[in-house]
Amino acid sequence: MRPIISNRTSDERGFTLIELLVVILIIGILAAIAIPALLNQRSKATDAAGKEVARTAGLAAETYATDHAGSYAGLELSVVHEYEPNVQIAAGNNNAYVSGAEPTESNKGYKVTATTVNGDKFMLTRSATGEVTRTCEVKAGNNKGGCQTGSW
Repeated sequence: MRPIISNRTSDERGFTLIELLVVILIIGILAAIAIPALLNQRSKATDAAGKEVARTAGLAAETYATDHAGSYAGLELSVVHEYEPNVQIAAGNNNAYVSGAEPTESNKGYKVTATTVNGDKFMLTRSATGEVTRTCEVKAGNNKGGCQTGSW
């Protein structure tokens, strides 16, 4: 004989409203933490590409100086492209590019500048003493991504 007040049977499974709300709350908290971190990754990737282009242009400048008795006289964009054909020297294809290359300190040093698609600039400068400095400029209004302190 069955009792008049029945207990839950095994086929009445499910989640309560409270359990569902707790799960939704946890997912919301995780999303609030993860989404801002993910949005900043594109800017960091763009800046990393700019830094790499500046480094590559610096290596091309060093190779040029090796071929010219240690002098950077005549260093310009076309020379960088001649020594490293894979480096872009004009904007295009949504890539970072070398926007400047010039000798400094009476042709005993150089400065190369790479520009990213979002307008940030990364400069690699070698002094006559061989000291290398890396500086950057963030386009007004841009996320600082890979240029937090003005140097990289």
